[in-house]
Amino acid sequence: MITYFQDYTPVGDVLTMALCMVFIVLIRTSYINRTKAFNFLKVIIVLLFGSAMTNIIYHVLMNHIGSIPDVIIYFFRAAYHLCLFGMLLHYVYYMKEPLHLDERHDKRYGIIGMVGFIVLCVAEVLGVVTHYGFYIDENDTPHLSFSIFPFAYIFYIGLVGYVLIKYRERVFKQIIQGIFTTIGVSMLIICLQQIHGQSSFTVATFTFPVIALLYLVHSTPYDMESGALSVKAFVDYIRTGHHKKREFLLMSLYLPEFDSGGRSYPAEVLSTIRYFVVSFYKDANLFQISGGHLILAIDCKKNPDFIAQTDRMVGEFNRVYPLYQRDYKIVGVKSDERLSVNRDYANFIDYIHSKMPLNSIYKSMKNDVDDFYKYKYIQTQLEDIAKRKDLNDERVEVYCQPVFNIKKGIYDTAEALMRLRLPEIGMVFPDQFIPIAEQSGCIKMLTHIILNKTCSHIKDLIENGYNVRRISVNFTIFDVRENDFCTMVEKTIRDNDIAYDQIAIEITESQNELDFEVIKERINELKDSGIKFYLDDFGTGYSNFERIMELPFDIIKFDRSLVIASSNDEKMRDMVSHLAKMFSDMNYSVLYEGIEDEADEERCKSMSAKYLQGYKYSKPIPIDQLIEYFEKTS
Repeated sequence: MITYFQDYTPVGDVLTMALCMVFIVLIRTSYINRTKAFNFLKVIIVLLFGSAMTNIIYHVLMNHIGSIPDVIIYFFRAAYHLCLFGMLLHYVYYMKEPLHLDERHDKRYGIIGMVGFIVLCVAEVLGVVTHYGFYIDENDTPHLSFSIFPFAYIFYIGLVGYVLIKYRERVFKQIIQGIFTTIGVSMLIICLQQIHGQSSFTVATFTFPVIALLYLVHSTPYDMESGALSVKAFVDYIRTGHHKKREFLLMSLYLPEFDSGGRSYPAEVLSTIRYFVVSFYKDANLFQISGGHLILAIDCKKNPDFIAQTDRMVGEFNRVYPLYQRDYKIVGVKSDERLSVNRDYANFIDYIHSKMPLNSIYKSMKNDVDDFYKYKYIQTQLEDIAKRKDLNDERVEVYCQPVFNIKKGIYDTAEALMRLRLPEIGMVFPDQFIPIAEQSGCIKMLTHIILNKTCSHIKDLIENGYNVRRISVNFTIFDVRENDFCTMVEKTIRDNDIAYDQIAIEITESQNELDFEVIKERINELKDSGIKFYLDDFGTGYSNFERIMELPFDIIKFDRSLVIASSNDEKMRDMVSHLAKMFSDMNYSVLYEGIEDEADEERCKSMSAKYLQGYKYSKPIPIDQLIEYFEKTS
């Protein structure tokens, strides 16, 4: 019996196999970003284990040359080298993924790597056959004339290094530094082995890049206190779930007080969160989307009784809630194809939150997803309108509601109203798109378009001989806050060559002190030009008479709610009547909105009305139909 390779000890390979087992345990017990590149990393770990195991077996067999067939030794040596070459090839495949190479370069590097693998495998076999590599002679003496492995190592490390350097701008600098450092350490150990005639730690050197990649690229650490994972992990969970056609349930908890200002959860809240995460579902994952927004993801296959468990969890939540008394919103969302494809769950839940009252629980329905994508479509269209800055954008339409002048007995004013007509969904009304426009910062452009189109149409009406006293345009506080508000209004009127007093600006009173000062400043700046100002929605919740007296409005618009109230109660009628008379005595004109029948009309006429507006006279109509109401001048 010949003892072979006395410079080998299995400690390096045993350690490598133990590390592979640790990798597997960590992958199963932690949350890993399971990208396509991660699939290559899993293959590398399997090959790492296989190479360590076959290397140990190969060296054990080498100590029994003569008592076992040579072909078995050849087989395990070839298997060992095949695993090493396979690992090197998969490192190349792995590195291509995060670089997002175009199809031509991706294919090129893939082919180079595969050709190198085939050449190395063929060289390994030919080395045995031709005796220029490893072989065992007829006297059972092993020989190694030439080793192909160092060349394989240099070839693949060079290829990986070349790709990383060439496309380095596509990867975070510190990640490249980390990868090159671990590769450098691996090469240093292999060189030291060669100098000292060692071979025990060859396989072990392949673990260093694996550790680096798991830590730098794929690790998604749990928050030590809450056990929550990051937003990035949530996106990866959704992507992987959709790819594997996994059905899941998301339970969202929103605690608004922790969503701003960097407030951390108190210990008792964290303890309760941990309790809910582990007590009701098997293998559920908790994700922290924002400071106050947590989402618990439940795999329905692993939890076939998830409906009953969810009911239990909600019941338990209602039981413990009085202990904390913190505002919340809870939303349950079942996996949905559209939300999964677009990775839109967090945005969808935020959308649901925006419509929910505090301290409520809601289970989302299919129509909610439909409404959400309609919302997103409207938002996209609004952003495009704002971006284009086309004052004649056809998607923005002007409707008008004629206003009846009681003294003259004619229609000579109107209120301009905004509508959207979008390609995919048609007509969209203000209650749907105005809040979206305000949230997304697009309202300024919409109002500018409406003002411009209204001015343009007033000019057309006048040129065609119609009597147009004025048309009012609604402006939000977001518009009025803009520094260039007055400049924009005056320029738009001037560019359309109409008189300033043929445009009126409708503003709703603001409770905010700063907004009040801004409104006052804007009115005073524009008043001298002749532009008229309406106080809109008087009587809807907040009315500060002292402030109203400070603002030089021309017309006070009494809301429909006051019209209704005056018809139901004699005291309310007296109150509304006295308010209207008070404004009238102070030279404000009173306009009643929401007149629907003759009874409304007669009652409002008796309550100091100067103008009347409502469905009795006309519903909102396209602005070009005003010719049916306005009279021609004599």
